[in-house]
Amino acid sequence: MHMLGAIFGIVIILIVLLDAFETVVLPRRIKRSFRLTSWFYRHTWIPWLKISDHIQSPSRREAFLSYFGPLSILVLLIFWAAGLILSFALLQYGLGEHVQLGSEPITFGRLLYLSGETFFTLGLGDITPVSGIARALTVMEGGMGFAFLGVVIGYLPTIYSSFSKREIEISLLDARAGSPPSASELLARLGCCPDQGVLDSILRDWERWAAEILESHLSYPVLSFFRSQHGNQSWLAALTTILDTTSLIMIGINNIRPEQAQLTFAMARHAVVDLAQVVNAHYDPHDPDRLPAKEMARLNKTLAEHGLRLHDGDEAEATLAHLRSLYEPYVCGLARNLRLTLPEWIRSEKKKDNWQGGPWDRLIQAKPLAERTRAADEHF
Repeated sequence: MHMLGAIFGIVIILIVLLDAFETVVLPRRIKRSFRLTSWFYRHTWIPWLKISDHIQSPSRREAFLSYFGPLSILVLLIFWAAGLILSFALLQYGLGEHVQLGSEPITFGRLLYLSGETFFTLGLGDITPVSGIARALTVMEGGMGFAFLGVVIGYLPTIYSSFSKREIEISLLDARAGSPPSASELLARLGCCPDQGVLDSILRDWERWAAEILESHLSYPVLSFFRSQHGNQSWLAALTTILDTTSLIMIGINNIRPEQAQLTFAMARHAVVDLAQVVNAHYDPHDPDRLPAKEMARLNKTLAEHGLRLHDGDEAEATLAHLRSLYEPYVCGLARNLRLTLPEWIRSEKKKDNWQGGPWDRLIQAKPLAERTRAADEHF
């Protein structure tokens, strides 16, 4: 019976160490059917979503969902630590010999306590290993506790550094494509610029951003659960807006060359396809059409008002339908699994950008102009 416990402990150690290595160190997507981290997120995210569905306020629901990403990292680290402590207690139970101060009997509960104080390097010494194997296990577990601390110190800053880089570009999109962003708004604001290089430069930046999203979210899948600081922004909405925009440029818009748009579309599409597999998204043929004929007509009209004319005809419609089929099923699956809102092709109502709003705006604008001018003069 004791030997069976030792074997079970070895299995747990191997599973936890392999999972931690694949999650923290190995920068690639793992296709193995069972992974401890995948099992953990699958059995914590789904209940979290079900709880959020009972929250009526959209802002409170979004705030509740935003807790999951950071909290899950802490819980996962505790999960790994608990697994290692349990496994070494099983090994000590099956292979070790111990003496406890006060000559109290050695039980599995006391060995679990010994494993915990060894893992966290407390070194109290109230239970002493007396066999060579038990002492070796104690040294190994103490070293593993230091390694675990190193993982925590290195893992969290890396995660938050990648999150910060992601959010910078999303914030920059605010003034370029609106809040929430849309393809029509991005083209209306930048597509009519006489210098093609301005739009190409922005699309080039987003090509690189999509590549960084792919690399960081494959290496650290938990980043997919991290939500943006503003409720009307998200990494998926930004990525979808870029795909929508480049699709329109690729079917043809007067005076806009499509070369850079093609490169950006390819990189962004690569990102959504791989990330849909990371979050275990599935294809749903019943996903709503994001651009029905009525909305397409309104999109054409809006762009025409800003001097942009989309190529029309059966060939252009077929090309756009094909391009949309390459990415929309994936972004819809991602949005469904992560409870994120996809952007519209054209905004249904005019809203202020995030940078245009502020808590004091109404109070300041309500002041008479003369009073505001006098206050400014007195300040200087």
